[in-house]
Amino acid sequence: MKTIKFIAASARKSSAGAVFVAILLAGCSALPSPPSRPVHYDFGPGAMAPVAGDRRAPLPPLALADVEAPGLIEGSTAVLYRLAYADARQLRPYTQARWSQPPAQLVQQRLRDQLGQRRAVLTLESGGAQARAGGKLPTVLRVDLEEFSQVFTSAAQSAGLVRLRATLAEPAQAGERLLGQRVFIVQRPAASADAAGGTRALAEATDQVAQELAQWLEQLGR
Repeated sequence: MKTIKFIAASARKSSAGAVFVAILLAGCSALPSPPSRPVHYDFGPGAMAPVAGDRRAPLPPLALADVEAPGLIEGSTAVLYRLAYADARQLRPYTQARWSQPPAQLVQQRLRDQLGQRRAVLTLESGGAQARAGGKLPTVLRVDLEEFSQVFTSAAQSAGLVRLRATLAEPAQAGERLLGQRVFIVQRPAASADAAGGTRALAEATDQVAQELAQWLEQLGR
């Protein structure tokens, strides 16, 4: 009889233990999962092999000022989009997507890469140092990034939109002399209606803007 009671007691303890483990596991499964980290995008690795030398004569040096983005929050890396079919005036950020750097910095690097293929591209500080050393002040290019977003014309169709204002000026004793100003607007269709498609379309649009800007400078003889 004692043996039977002992077995019954052991069975009850095992059953209670199993119930406790089940409750513990259920409680663990009910805990909130840690939030996923945002995906970071940039414009890609750029040139992955040396570019063939350009046989044309090099262009004069150019001082590229820091690209300004007056319509964006300073330092923000949010990937922005607009729903043109609902309210095109509202900029919306993707919650799980970020740029690796603020868009103005990404655009500036792309412009420097494109313009630097045929000329030396300086900063305003290095241009000033050249002048103090007795050299000629280089022409100054200032760029305002006015729009940099993925624009949805419908729930399934969107495009990367880049609009920038370029101002070219020549340093003078009394300040700067305006040589030209132009607004560049480029749209590239997005392959998918999400952040991945939008960021790729914006990178492609920026590349095209950089090429058009370089051509414009050559037309001005700069």
